[in-house]
Amino acid sequence: MELSESTLTRPLAPGALPLEALLAGKQARSALVQVAIPARDEEATIGPIVETIRRELMDEVGLVDTLVVVDDASSDGTAAAAARAGAEVVSGPGEGKGEAMASALSLFPPERESLVVFLDGDVTGFGAHFVTGLLGPLLTGEEVELVKGRYARPLDAAGRGGGRVTELVAKPALSLYFPPLAAIDQPLAGETALRASLAKEVGLAGGYAVEVALLIDTYLLAGPGAIAEVDLGVRRHRNRPLGELVPQAHEVLTAILGRAGVLPERRGGGR
Repeated sequence: MELSESTLTRPLAPGALPLEALLAGKQARSALVQVAIPARDEEATIGPIVETIRRELMDEVGLVDTLVVVDDASSDGTAAAAARAGAEVVSGPGEGKGEAMASALSLFPPERESLVVFLDGDVTGFGAHFVTGLLGPLLTGEEVELVKGRYARPLDAAGRGGGRVTELVAKPALSLYFPPLAAIDQPLAGETALRASLAKEVGLAGGYAVEVALLIDTYLLAGPGAIAEVDLGVRRHRNRPLGELVPQAHEVLTAILGRAGVLPERRGGGR
Protein backbone atom coordinates (compact mmCIF):
# COMPACT_ATOMS: atom_id res chain seq x y z
CA MET A 1 0.00 0.00 0.00
CA GLU A 2 1.64 3.21 -1.17
CA LEU A 3 1.71 6.38 0.90
CA SER A 4 2.91 9.39 -1.01
CA GLU A 5 2.42 13.10 -1.51
CA SER A 6 -0.64 12.38 -3.61
CA THR A 7 -2.35 9.91 -1.25
CA LEU A 8 -1.66 11.56 2.10
CA THR A 9 -3.72 14.63 2.87
CA ARG A 10 -1.00 17.26 2.86
CA PRO A 11 -0.24 19.76 5.59
CA LEU A 12 -2.34 22.87 6.04
CA ALA A 13 -0.93 26.15 7.26
CA PRO A 14 -2.02 27.34 10.71
CA GLY A 15 -5.37 29.07 10.46
CA ALA A 16 -5.87 27.99 6.84
CA LEU A 17 -9.49 27.04 7.48
CA PRO A 18 -11.67 29.83 8.87
CA LEU A 19 -13.85 29.14 11.87
CA GLU A 20 -16.92 29.61 9.71
CA ALA A 21 -15.96 26.60 7.59
CA LEU A 22 -15.31 24.46 10.67
CA LEU A 23 -18.60 25.45 12.27
CA ALA A 24 -20.48 24.73 9.03
CA GLY A 25 -18.85 21.31 8.81
CA LYS A 26 -19.73 20.56 12.41
CA GLN A 27 -23.35 21.57 11.90
CA ALA A 28 -23.68 19.59 8.66
CA ARG A 29 -22.48 16.43 10.41
CA SER A 30 -24.29 17.05 13.72
CA ALA A 31 -20.92 16.24 15.25
CA LEU A 32 -19.80 16.52 18.82
CA VAL A 33 -16.31 17.94 19.24
CA GLN A 34 -14.45 16.75 22.30
CA VAL A 35 -11.04 17.88 23.51
CA ALA A 36 -9.18 15.62 25.92
CA ILE A 37 -5.86 16.35 27.60
CA PRO A 38 -4.08 13.55 29.45
CA ALA A 39 -1.86 15.25 32.01
CA ARG A 40 0.57 14.24 34.72
CA ASP A 41 2.36 16.92 36.75
CA GLU A 42 1.55 19.74 34.32
CA GLU A 43 0.47 22.37 36.86
CA ALA A 44 2.70 25.02 35.27
CA THR A 45 1.19 24.78 31.78
CA ILE A 46 -2.26 23.20 31.89
CA GLY A 47 -4.11 26.35 32.96
CA PRO A 48 -3.28 28.55 29.95
CA ILE A 49 -4.08 25.70 27.55
CA VAL A 50 -7.50 25.15 29.09
CA GLU A 51 -8.22 28.88 29.32
CA THR A 52 -7.46 29.38 25.61
CA ILE A 53 -9.73 26.54 24.50
CA ARG A 54 -12.48 27.52 26.90
CA ARG A 55 -12.46 31.20 25.90
CA GLU A 56 -11.81 31.06 22.15
CA LEU A 57 -13.42 27.78 21.07
CA MET A 58 -16.17 27.12 23.61
CA ASP A 59 -17.51 30.37 25.07
CA GLU A 60 -16.99 32.59 22.02
CA VAL A 61 -17.90 30.31 19.09
CA GLY A 62 -19.13 26.94 20.37
CA LEU A 63 -16.82 24.85 18.20
CA VAL A 64 -15.75 22.62 21.11
CA ASP A 65 -18.49 20.93 23.12
CA THR A 66 -16.53 19.21 25.86
CA LEU A 67 -13.13 19.83 27.41
CA VAL A 68 -11.77 17.12 29.69
CA VAL A 69 -8.46 16.95 31.49
CA VAL A 70 -7.51 13.46 32.63
CA ASP A 71 -5.35 13.94 35.71
CA ASP A 72 -3.22 10.81 35.54
CA ALA A 73 -1.87 10.42 39.08
CA SER A 74 -0.27 13.87 39.28
CA SER A 75 1.74 14.71 42.38
CA ASP A 76 1.25 18.47 41.93
CA GLY A 77 -1.72 20.80 41.47
CA THR A 78 -2.54 19.82 37.88
CA ALA A 79 -6.15 18.93 38.65
CA ALA A 80 -6.85 22.12 40.57
CA ALA A 81 -5.24 24.33 37.91
CA ALA A 82 -7.25 22.67 35.15
CA ALA A 83 -10.50 22.99 37.06
CA ARG A 84 -9.89 26.67 37.83
CA ALA A 85 -9.30 27.31 34.14
CA GLY A 86 -12.62 25.75 33.17
CA ALA A 87 -12.03 22.11 32.32
CA GLU A 88 -13.93 19.09 33.48
CA VAL A 89 -11.34 17.10 35.42
CA VAL A 90 -11.44 13.34 35.84
CA SER A 91 -8.98 10.99 37.48
CA GLY A 92 -7.04 8.69 35.18
CA PRO A 93 -5.99 5.15 36.01
CA GLY A 94 -2.38 6.21 36.64
CA GLU A 95 -1.04 3.54 34.30
CA GLY A 96 0.24 5.61 31.38
CA LYS A 97 -0.70 7.97 28.57
CA GLY A 98 -2.58 5.48 26.42
CA GLU A 99 -4.69 4.35 29.36
CA ALA A 100 -5.49 7.96 30.27
CA MET A 101 -6.60 8.67 26.70
CA ALA A 102 -8.80 5.57 26.69
CA SER A 103 -10.45 6.66 29.91
CA ALA A 104 -11.33 9.99 28.29
CA LEU A 105 -12.92 8.24 25.32
CA SER A 106 -15.16 6.24 27.64
CA LEU A 107 -16.81 9.49 28.79
CA PHE A 108 -18.06 10.58 25.39
CA PRO A 109 -21.58 9.66 24.24
CA PRO A 110 -21.69 7.02 21.49
CA GLU A 111 -24.97 8.01 19.85
CA ARG A 112 -23.66 10.90 17.71
CA GLU A 113 -20.62 11.29 15.51
CA SER A 114 -17.88 12.32 17.89
CA LEU A 115 -14.59 13.92 16.92
CA VAL A 116 -11.89 13.79 19.56
CA VAL A 117 -8.90 16.09 19.75
CA PHE A 118 -6.11 14.91 22.03
CA LEU A 119 -3.58 17.46 23.23
CA ASP A 120 -0.51 17.28 25.45
CA GLY A 121 -0.62 19.30 28.65
CA ASP A 122 3.00 20.52 28.74
CA VAL A 123 2.94 22.91 25.78
CA THR A 124 3.94 26.55 26.28
CA GLY A 125 2.73 29.30 23.96
CA PHE A 126 -0.36 27.25 23.12
CA GLY A 127 -2.74 28.67 20.50
CA ALA A 128 -6.28 27.79 19.48
CA HIS A 129 -4.97 26.85 16.02
CA PHE A 130 -3.73 23.58 17.56
CA VAL A 131 -7.37 22.54 17.85
CA THR A 132 -8.81 24.17 14.74
CA GLY A 133 -5.98 22.90 12.56
CA LEU A 134 -6.47 19.31 13.70
CA LEU A 135 -10.23 19.48 13.20
CA GLY A 136 -10.07 20.83 9.65
CA PRO A 137 -9.62 17.57 7.70
CA LEU A 138 -12.24 15.80 9.84
CA LEU A 139 -14.89 18.49 9.44
CA THR A 140 -14.38 19.20 5.75
CA GLY A 141 -13.77 15.72 4.34
CA GLU A 142 -15.24 12.25 4.56
CA GLU A 143 -12.23 10.01 4.02
CA VAL A 144 -9.93 11.23 6.77
CA GLU A 145 -10.07 9.30 10.06
CA LEU A 146 -6.88 10.39 11.82
CA VAL A 147 -5.08 13.74 11.84
CA LYS A 148 -1.55 14.22 13.14
CA GLY A 149 0.03 17.54 13.97
CA ARG A 150 3.37 18.45 12.48
CA TYR A 151 5.58 21.22 13.82
CA ALA A 152 9.08 22.39 14.61
CA ARG A 153 10.27 21.20 18.04
CA PRO A 154 13.13 23.39 19.27
CA LEU A 155 15.32 21.93 22.00
CA ASP A 156 18.11 24.51 22.05
CA ALA A 157 18.28 28.27 21.56
CA ALA A 158 18.85 27.82 17.84
CA GLY A 159 15.59 25.91 17.47
CA ARG A 160 17.16 22.51 16.86
CA GLY A 161 17.24 19.06 18.38
CA GLY A 162 13.69 18.32 19.51
CA GLY A 163 11.96 14.98 19.03
CA ARG A 164 14.84 12.66 19.89
CA VAL A 165 12.76 9.47 20.20
CA THR A 166 10.99 10.41 16.97
CA GLU A 167 14.18 10.89 14.97
CA LEU A 168 16.31 8.13 16.48
CA VAL A 169 13.74 5.37 17.03
CA ALA A 170 10.29 5.90 15.52
CA LYS A 171 11.21 7.14 12.06
CA PRO A 172 14.00 4.61 11.37
CA ALA A 173 11.80 1.72 12.55
CA LEU A 174 8.83 2.91 10.50
CA SER A 175 11.02 3.32 7.41
CA LEU A 176 12.15 -0.30 7.80
CA TYR A 177 8.85 -1.99 8.57
CA PHE A 178 6.16 0.44 7.36
CA PRO A 179 7.96 2.51 4.69
CA PRO A 180 4.87 4.45 3.59
CA LEU A 181 4.53 5.94 7.08
CA ALA A 182 8.03 7.41 6.92
CA ALA A 183 6.34 10.39 5.22
CA ILE A 184 4.74 11.38 8.53
CA ASP A 185 6.71 14.22 10.10
CA GLN A 186 5.67 13.64 13.71
CA PRO A 187 4.47 10.05 14.19
CA LEU A 188 4.57 10.46 17.98
CA ALA A 189 2.70 13.77 18.04
CA GLY A 190 0.48 14.15 21.09
CA GLU A 191 -1.58 16.62 19.08
CA THR A 192 -3.92 14.15 17.38
CA ALA A 193 -7.53 14.21 16.24
CA LEU A 194 -9.66 11.26 15.21
CA ARG A 195 -13.16 9.99 14.80
CA ALA A 196 -14.26 8.20 17.95
CA SER A 197 -15.51 5.37 15.77
CA LEU A 198 -11.91 4.74 14.67
CA ALA A 199 -10.73 4.43 18.25
CA LYS A 200 -13.48 1.90 18.94
CA GLU A 201 -12.43 -0.07 15.89
CA VAL A 202 -8.69 -0.27 16.51
CA GLY A 203 -8.43 0.44 20.23
CA LEU A 204 -5.72 2.44 21.95
CA ALA A 205 -2.40 0.95 22.96
CA GLY A 206 -1.08 1.56 26.44
CA GLY A 207 1.62 3.92 27.60
CA TYR A 208 3.89 5.84 25.26
CA ALA A 209 3.13 3.48 22.38
CA VAL A 210 -0.36 4.90 21.91
CA GLU A 211 0.47 7.44 19.19
CA VAL A 212 2.56 5.30 16.85
CA ALA A 213 0.29 2.29 17.37
CA LEU A 214 -2.77 4.33 16.40
CA LEU A 215 -0.96 5.60 13.31
CA ILE A 216 -0.02 2.10 12.15
CA ASP A 217 -3.40 0.60 13.01
CA THR A 218 -5.23 3.31 11.06
CA TYR A 219 -3.00 2.73 8.05
CA LEU A 220 -3.55 -1.03 8.16
CA LEU A 221 -7.31 -0.70 8.64
CA ALA A 222 -8.24 2.17 6.35
CA GLY A 223 -5.28 2.92 4.11
CA PRO A 224 -3.17 6.04 3.59
CA GLY A 225 -6.05 8.26 2.53
CA ALA A 226 -7.44 8.05 6.06
CA ILE A 227 -4.40 9.88 7.49
CA ALA A 228 -3.81 13.63 7.33
CA GLU A 229 -1.18 15.99 8.68
CA VAL A 230 -1.61 19.64 9.59
CA ASP A 231 1.07 22.23 10.14
CA LEU A 232 0.80 23.63 13.67
CA GLY A 233 3.86 25.84 13.43
CA VAL A 234 6.19 25.63 16.43
CA ARG A 235 5.62 23.47 19.49
CA ARG A 236 7.55 24.21 22.69
CA HIS A 237 7.19 21.91 25.63
CA ARG A 238 9.01 20.34 28.53
CA ASN A 239 11.97 18.40 27.17
CA ARG A 240 13.00 15.47 29.33
CA PRO A 241 16.57 14.39 30.06
CA LEU A 242 17.85 11.74 27.70
CA GLY A 243 17.77 9.00 30.33
CA GLU A 244 14.07 9.53 30.95
CA LEU A 245 13.35 8.84 27.27
CA VAL A 246 14.57 5.25 27.40
CA PRO A 247 11.21 3.74 28.53
CA GLN A 248 9.39 5.76 25.85
CA ALA A 249 11.79 4.57 23.14
CA HIS A 250 11.39 0.97 24.29
CA GLU A 251 7.59 1.09 24.17
CA VAL A 252 7.55 2.80 20.77
CA LEU A 253 9.95 0.30 19.25
CA THR A 254 8.06 -2.65 20.76
CA ALA A 255 4.78 -1.40 19.26
CA ILE A 256 6.28 -1.03 15.78
CA LEU A 257 8.05 -4.39 15.84
CA GLY A 258 4.95 -6.09 17.20
CA ARG A 259 2.75 -4.79 14.41
CA ALA A 260 5.41 -5.76 11.90
CA GLY A 261 5.33 -9.33 13.17
CA VAL A 262 8.90 -9.22 14.43
CA LEU A 263 7.89 -9.43 18.10
CA PRO A 264 4.76 -10.85 19.75
CA GLU A 265 2.22 -8.04 19.90
CA ARG A 266 1.29 -6.56 23.24
CA ARG A 267 -1.28 -4.13 21.99
CA GLY A 268 -2.96 -2.98 25.20
CA GLY A 269 -6.47 -2.34 23.93
CA GLY A 270 -5.93 -2.85 20.22
CA ARG A 271 -7.89 -4.99 17.84
